[in-house]
Amino acid sequence: MSALIPRDRIEQTILVLRGHRVMLDSDLAHLYGVTAGRLNEAVKRNEDRFPSDFMFPLTKSEFDHLKSQIAISSRELMTERLFVRKLTPCQI
Repeated sequence: MSALIPRDRIEQTILVLRGHRVMLDSDLAHLYGVTAGRLNEAVKRNEDRFPSDFMFPLTKSEFDHLKSQIAISSRELMTERLFVRKLTPCQI
């Protein structure tokens, strides 16, 4: 059995983007112990189980703004193809 992740650690990964509370795919994948690529593959394989706006790609300006706000190297943020997952109030 895995240990529970502290709530404050999860809350630190929540961002507000386009008026929605979201998490980067890389942060969500980290919570599940998988790579972001694996998470995105699983969502694509099971698209019918998720709302159409479950994940969306960042625009170039969103990516640039996020990159400037978060202390992450460009190597870690490798592409603008980061996806964000919208959170509903009950998921927070």
